[in-house]
Amino acid sequence: TQSEKARAFPKTPHGGLRGHYMIQEEDWDRDLLLDPAWEKQQRKTFTAWCNSHLRKAGTQIDNIEEDFRNGLKLMLLLEVISGERLPKPDKGKMRFHKIANVNKALDFICSKGVKLVSIGAEEIVDGNVKMTLGMIWTIILRFAIQDISVEETSAKEGLLLWCQRKTAPYRNVNVQNFHISWKDGLALCALIHRHRPDLIDYAKLRKDDPIGNLNTAFEVAEKYLDIPKMLDAEDIVNTPKPDEKAIMTYVSCFYHAFAGAEQAETAANRICKVLAVNQENERLMEEYEKLASELLEWIRRTVPWLENRVAEQTMRAMQQKLEDFRDYRRVHKPPRVQEKCQLEINFNTLQTKLRLSNRPAFMPSEGKMVSDIANAWKGLEQVEKGYEEWLLTEIRRLERLDHLAEKFKQKCSLHESWTAGKEDLLSKKDYESASLMEIRALMRKHEAFESDLAAHQDRVEQIAAIAQELNELDYHDAATVNARCQGICDQWDNLGTLTQKRRDALERVEKLWETIDQLYLEFAKRAAPFNNWMDGAMEDLQDMFIVHSIEEIQSLITAHDQFKATLPEADKERSAIMGIMNEIMKIAQTYGIKLSGINPYTILSSQDISNKWETVKQLVPLRDQMLQEEFARQQANERLRRQFAAQANIIGPWIQTKMEEIGHVSVDIAGSLEEQMNNLKTYEQNIINYKSNIDKLEGDHQLIQEAIIFDNKHTNYTMEHIRVGWEQLLTTMARTINEVENQILTRDAKGISQEQLNEFRASFNHFDRKRNGRMDPDDFRACLISMGYDLVRGEVEFARIMTLVDPNNTGVVTFQAFIDFMTRETAETDTAEQVMASFKILASDKAYITVDELRRELPPEQAEYCISRMTKYIGPEAIPGALDYISFSSALYGESDL
Repeated sequence: TQSEKARAFPKTPHGGLRGHYMIQEEDWDRDLLLDPAWEKQQRKTFTAWCNSHLRKAGTQIDNIEEDFRNGLKLMLLLEVISGERLPKPDKGKMRFHKIANVNKALDFICSKGVKLVSIGAEEIVDGNVKMTLGMIWTIILRFAIQDISVEETSAKEGLLLWCQRKTAPYRNVNVQNFHISWKDGLALCALIHRHRPDLIDYAKLRKDDPIGNLNTAFEVAEKYLDIPKMLDAEDIVNTPKPDEKAIMTYVSCFYHAFAGAEQAETAANRICKVLAVNQENERLMEEYEKLASELLEWIRRTVPWLENRVAEQTMRAMQQKLEDFRDYRRVHKPPRVQEKCQLEINFNTLQTKLRLSNRPAFMPSEGKMVSDIANAWKGLEQVEKGYEEWLLTEIRRLERLDHLAEKFKQKCSLHESWTAGKEDLLSKKDYESASLMEIRALMRKHEAFESDLAAHQDRVEQIAAIAQELNELDYHDAATVNARCQGICDQWDNLGTLTQKRRDALERVEKLWETIDQLYLEFAKRAAPFNNWMDGAMEDLQDMFIVHSIEEIQSLITAHDQFKATLPEADKERSAIMGIMNEIMKIAQTYGIKLSGINPYTILSSQDISNKWETVKQLVPLRDQMLQEEFARQQANERLRRQFAAQANIIGPWIQTKMEEIGHVSVDIAGSLEEQMNNLKTYEQNIINYKSNIDKLEGDHQLIQEAIIFDNKHTNYTMEHIRVGWEQLLTTMARTINEVENQILTRDAKGISQEQLNEFRASFNHFDRKRNGRMDPDDFRACLISMGYDLVRGEVEFARIMTLVDPNNTGVVTFQAFIDFMTRETAETDTAEQVMASFKILASDKAYITVDELRRELPPEQAEYCISRMTKYIGPEAIPGALDYISFSSALYGESDL
């Protein structure tokens, strides 16, 4: 009646009928006039459908209206298809027991939101076939068709739309309904071929063979898809309009069979994506560890070499050390600088990828953090700087030692030449048998010797001073120097003792002698100091010198010019001394005195004075030539200094300017990230093109070092300053490019628009007060508030945010950290829960998954990756080989240990 229909089909809040209730009302009306052919098809189809579920419980039905009369199998069917437990059935065989069981089944159906129309427990118990078929159809609608949804359509319309889309590409197939569109069997074959092309050769099917087509579909579905045969090909072909319910029931089985496979494929794709990201991250971690280990090992090997301060004993050996150090700076170190920069870039890129894929940050092995490498590198550069300074100091020391050692040998040779035979002479007792004249001559001779001895005291002191300086400078052959110096000092002391003894002896006998030849005495007294002066002059003219500037050589030239100015006066003294000997010869000739030819007061002769004077005159121009050559060399060195300074004073400020420009570029750049990247690449290429100027400066520096030039007053820049500045410039440029690359990765992975990035950039630049690419915490707080961020929990919330953007507690917020925080707040990523849900689909809703399921659903590489890392599942339903995919999914996102 109409009142019964109104109760069975309540109105929606909008006045319309609920979709599945309208289907039931239409079907309820049709059941009153069920066509016999349709009834036959429904019996077969509904029976097969029920058996496809009942066999899971180990039973089946043969007669649909008889086998459900007691309600037991009906309740069992509902438990199987719903997965829920129904109330315990009555065990009696009386009619009221059967009615009670059927009512429990009907109540369960109603509890699922289904309104049963004109179907009562009594009709089912009485075996009313139409009511029984109507009830089964209601169950099929609720549990097999109602949940089908395609593009916001549901139930019958959704199933029809799914069939139309899957069969659209196939010829001779036009699905418009669930009756005549399926008569030729091509639609069923198209559905199977669309999902399993290996089961049917669709090209060989013919439209004029409907029975063959239908039987092919039924057999393939039953054999390979586990869909029981629910229809007869002859009934469908021979019926003008096949039963719609039977067709819908059978087709819904295909939907559920194939829809499950599509879900599994989708789940497998999600897992593959997640695992591929994890594998790539692990590869980058291993690559970082390897590169960091190699760089630290190189630093570990290099530092002891640079810390070795064992000096070589020769200038050649120390210069070889300096050349080895130059090779290290030019050849060995630059690739390591590149490796260090690349290591920092790889670390930043890896951390960005981990953040974008919602993974925990990468924590390198102990001692391999970027900060550890930076500290090790800093230590290397400190040792390197100290090593170069030590090398130059040692070379200066050895140069000074060589000069002093040669000077020591020269003075020792002159002194030893002068003292040769002096001890024997002083030890002679010739005065015991000498005449008065001879005694007086010996006395005067001894006085001249004492004068000469006193004059040589300064030379002995110089020898001792040079020896002491050689010892203080750690001369390698100091033992030989000390031995020779000690011998000279001992001999000098002995000469002093012998001299004093001879004087005492001569003074004892001097009273016995009265005649002294005044002229010989005067000659001896004047010739001895003049001779000493000439000895000193020859020594000075042959003295070695070492200078490092034009001023120093100019000072020597001035001193030499002053010496030459004294030569006329010395020549007068020589003429006077030679005049004394001429006077002696004149007196001897005048008075006929026969001279022995020996001056009793000195061993010097006029010929000795003349010879030494000629030697002094020859040494003066040679000294002039040596000084002028050294002056020319110092002029050449000055040109090298000015040449180096001219370039260094240009390159140094250029590098400093570029560093400042990069700092402004990293803050002020505008346009898209790709445009920014292209501009930075162009900027980087311009910097690289400037390398030729650095190389030219290195060449000038090489010439300066080869000329052993140690200082340059024309510039404050050293080659070390230029090298360090150039390396810092390249590193800063690479880091700036890497920041833009990470921003591109962030934008692409998070789906952030260019406008959003520009907004973030504008906000950051506004609060970057110092224009250095960093914000103080107070500026960062103001920036967040200006962008609408609600710091509802005050200091606690802001402290939490600061731990995200400044994990190392540096006190500043960089632009990259700011971008990471803002993208994290505005974008979504895969989660552990999504991956668990995907694994659950592959595992057919089980709490564990098997090795076979992983290898069947995933590609081989990802399957083996999961098998090797999943732990054994421990649970009440565990089977041998069961794996725990839940803990594995959590570990992928750092929520537990993998």
